[in-house]
Amino acid sequence: MATESAESELIKEAVSSVPRQALEYLLAVGVCARCIFRLFGVHGRVYASSKLSTSLIKSILEDPKDCNMQENGCDSVNHASESVSMICNVCLGILQFVRKQGGEIHLLRERKATLVEFLESVTELVKEEGHKADSFSLEVSVPAIILENEQEISSYVKKKYESEDWFQEKFLNKCLSVKDCLKLSIKDSLETLLGVGSGVGSLRIRLAYSHSKESSKLQNLSEKDIVKRRKTDTGFTGLSRNEANQLFHKCQDSTTTESSKNSLALPEKVSEPCILAYHCYHLPIYIGGRYLKFSRNVSQTRWIIDDERMGEASVEEIIGSSVLPICSGDAYKFHAAGREDIDVRMLGSGRPFLVEVVNPRHIPTASDIISIEYAINNLEGRFVCVRKLRLVGNEVWNLMHEGEAEKQKQYAALVWISRLVKDEDLQSISAIRDMDILQRTPIRVLHRRSPLERKRTIHWMKIERISGSCQYFLLHLCTQAGTYIKEFVHGDLGRTHPSIGSIFGCRAEILQLDVTDVKMDSFN
Repeated sequence: MATESAESELIKEAVSSVPRQALEYLLAVGVCARCIFRLFGVHGRVYASSKLSTSLIKSILEDPKDCNMQENGCDSVNHASESVSMICNVCLGILQFVRKQGGEIHLLRERKATLVEFLESVTELVKEEGHKADSFSLEVSVPAIILENEQEISSYVKKKYESEDWFQEKFLNKCLSVKDCLKLSIKDSLETLLGVGSGVGSLRIRLAYSHSKESSKLQNLSEKDIVKRRKTDTGFTGLSRNEANQLFHKCQDSTTTESSKNSLALPEKVSEPCILAYHCYHLPIYIGGRYLKFSRNVSQTRWIIDDERMGEASVEEIIGSSVLPICSGDAYKFHAAGREDIDVRMLGSGRPFLVEVVNPRHIPTASDIISIEYAINNLEGRFVCVRKLRLVGNEVWNLMHEGEAEKQKQYAALVWISRLVKDEDLQSISAIRDMDILQRTPIRVLHRRSPLERKRTIHWMKIERISGSCQYFLLHLCTQAGTYIKEFVHGDLGRTHPSIGSIFGCRAEILQLDVTDVKMDSFN
């Protein structure tokens, strides 16, 4: 923070950069100090001054030489002394740090705040949430009506002062938005209070403002225009500056130039400030690796039918419940490169997966990752094992899904056929390379999958005889991702063609199936 004397000089310099007649006029019509400065393109650290207020500006105008913030009682001037009736009719109190906040509408309570109190409340929120990060970024959402207020005040000032020499040079020259001005006011102090820098950080502090006063112009817009409002993941809505500009220009274009001149008016006085809902969150983190599943009674994801669990457990819960406590997140989401049926084991090198941790408070270290892997691999029952566990970027998640159609999978299936296995069967199967098959959606999944016909490729196959058996054999095969292996063996009443049954000219059944390899470069 700047020293008292440095702050005083910053404010005096900003005051001197604004034409006195315009400054006095805007103060008189209820525009706050920060809004006046930003409308006149004032930049710099003046916005971060905790002493900046309309009362101080008026004192400087009365006696610019004698008014020192530590003398003549000026140090007592702050926003707490500005009543709710003096809410800025442009920013609606946002840049005065006056706001309403609370859970339900009937619980809202008025808050008259200083900049220091506002900063402390945001800092307390971050600390209460327990976030630990090396940087943060600010997100601000403001009501669209604020941009309308800006345009009304600028039109009025233009009509009043456009003949003045200073007008074209100063007014609205590189005007700052309310969002940018608010960030300038609090960013440096937040960095000091939180002990980390700001920028494009993974920790996001969101300040979402709304106001009960509806814009008559926005109400007159068509529903098609209103749906341009952007929706965020937390339910807040707002308009971007460009979107709001387009809406307001559309409103203005609907009125003739002459009637617009006759109807110029200042923004209406407001009696209540904006409602502020603020919170902080950390962008998701991803922990990836490969999992092996050894049980034929464990599903990949949690499977509940009519309040009854299917299987003993799920891969998703076994891995996720070990990751979430270490990361202190709100929740987790499990993503895998494909899936296997509950009765199919996942062996070999394992299946690539990611655990997305939502709003983590702790970023796991290398030793944390080792602890997670050890905990999963030593659970009672040892249904699941993980390998190559590591913290990864979200680009791996995108690569995993982009590569689903291209990846290959290898299987080992215990097959029974209704006749004896012949030597020529082994040779005919081994000779197959990159055979295309057509699969209509299997009967067993028609209730949850679209009835489509899919083209898939069988890259290679080989048969391994089972000693002492003439109708059972192990079928090893490598296929394109998305191939239904069970249906490829028995044909699914002709819905998959060709199939092992049609190739051998007999009935074929699959008794057990294991996935032995999922080739995917980003997880090797």
